[in-house]
Amino acid sequence: MNQDTAAPGPTPASTDAGAERLVARAVTVRFAGLLALDGVDLTVEPGSVHALIGPNGAGKSTFFNVLSGVCPPDSGTVRFGEKELTGRPPHRIAALGVARTFQNIVLTRGTVAENLMLGRHVLTRAGFTATALGLPGVAREQRIHRERAREIADFVDLGRLFHTPVDLLSYGDRKRVELARALCMEPRLLLLDEPVAGMNTAERQRMAATIAEVRAALGLSVLVVEHDMGLIMRIADEVTVLDFGRRIACGTPRRVQRDPEVIRAYLGAGTDARPAASAPTPAAPSRQAESHPPEPTPDRARPPGTEAGEDR
Repeated sequence: MNQDTAAPGPTPASTDAGAERLVARAVTVRFAGLLALDGVDLTVEPGSVHALIGPNGAGKSTFFNVLSGVCPPDSGTVRFGEKELTGRPPHRIAALGVARTFQNIVLTRGTVAENLMLGRHVLTRAGFTATALGLPGVAREQRIHRERAREIADFVDLGRLFHTPVDLLSYGDRKRVELARALCMEPRLLLLDEPVAGMNTAERQRMAATIAEVRAALGLSVLVVEHDMGLIMRIADEVTVLDFGRRIACGTPRRVQRDPEVIRAYLGAGTDARPAASAPTPAAPSRQAESHPPEPTPDRARPPGTEAGEDR
């Protein structure tokens, strides 16, 4: 990240993030009789980075879809601060300060600036008619939003590419555009779906630094799904582990990586697995993009990281 532009950073959203804790309780989702999530509890403390991990087919994407309103749960509740998210459509959840990125890059064919302006749409007050008629105030509002988009582009080191078509960007920069677009929504909770998937080592390190600076500068709460355990160990305050739709562990990264249940889930070990203290950090499996639910049953016989291509 560019130190000259990152130093001040964009200002936090006006609402006090300290009072807004994400609390999911007993979230259950079934797909045609398949239990994708089985009474999952999860709490993201204000201003923290919380990681959601698990083997292939654990239910991570389904849980993200519940939080963002894409998939309503069969039972359970999700609250963000004093607001109930359960049953709300995605655009209403976004308006409450929850922004999400996707593992598969979802960008338009326009420039970086045009993609970031899409993130400002949820904050736009001028309606379609006022915009079409060019009523007073519309141009000024658009100018303010564009200036804000430029600030955020500078913050994530995309300022020099602000007017560049996204088709001409590297893969790593396109992932950063998606992150910047989510930040343009002025969220107080950021849901990151595999932010470093497909990146090389340098790009991963750069993205990890950006996520840390975003949390530090904006005071956001971050929930991240990621298979890069090195990244999780560096940035996460707390980790929740899912396996076959159930929560099997929750705690600090160091504590979770030594949990016998987590080791069994990743390595397929029996009950006589080696002592947790000598167990390796579960490496995350590489995998292809997730299709629609239900999630496939994973091959637990192989150590994670050896699958030829997996779905979560």
